[in-house]
Amino acid sequence: MTKNDQVKLHDSWKIPLSEEFAKPYMAGLKEFLITEKAAGKRIFPKGSEYFRALDLTPLGDVRVVILGQDPYHGPGQAHGLCFSVQPGVRPPPSLVNIYKELESDLHIPRPGHGYLESWARQGVLLLNSVLTVRNGEAASHRGKGWEQFTDAIVNLIADKAEPVVFLLWGSYAQKKAAFVRSIDQGGQHLVLQAPHPSPLSAHNGFFGCRHFSQTNAFLESRGMAPIDWALPELDAQLI
Repeated sequence: MTKNDQVKLHDSWKIPLSEEFAKPYMAGLKEFLITEKAAGKRIFPKGSEYFRALDLTPLGDVRVVILGQDPYHGPGQAHGLCFSVQPGVRPPPSLVNIYKELESDLHIPRPGHGYLESWARQGVLLLNSVLTVRNGEAASHRGKGWEQFTDAIVNLIADKAEPVVFLLWGSYAQKKAAFVRSIDQGGQHLVLQAPHPSPLSAHNGFFGCRHFSQTNAFLESRGMAPIDWALPELDAQLI
């Protein structure tokens, strides 16, 4: 195993997810990934970043969850956080629309990059449903076991005693977290839904949803610090 393949996972997730890691489907998923690499397939993100979202956002720190589908399948894009791209990569269209809504909602100027790590470090879990993808082939790793694993992660967060905001953009995310009990269902979490920020659907209700201000208002009403959604400029060494 190379240095780039050494999986990194914050300790706070290891025991809660230990039963999942021991299940047969995870062994099957691991074998699938080994077979893909042995066949010369290029997989994104690199192995050390499969669980980057969990490594940056400890379980106890999760205050907001944003659910995506698959990693970006172009070279140099994916690094383990949904909607986020590596430094120096042009923000993809869906992320551009997220920035437009952020600017409209909280008057935060659009950043010149698509690197969302500062959100993750504040307790925003940027979780894809499927954590790997084959180069140039969208959805190529769906149905191999990742969905079951990330379902378990969403379950862990839904069971937290502390309130969490779930931002569910698009029908895929909404179905995945449909079991989460929101405050209007007698639960403690805030569940906000909107169409996906993709250019194909953003004008159907994502623009104007004001999820960012609603998130912060809810967190503050529960005695928690708001998220600083403004992204800092990147260090020149990262670009």
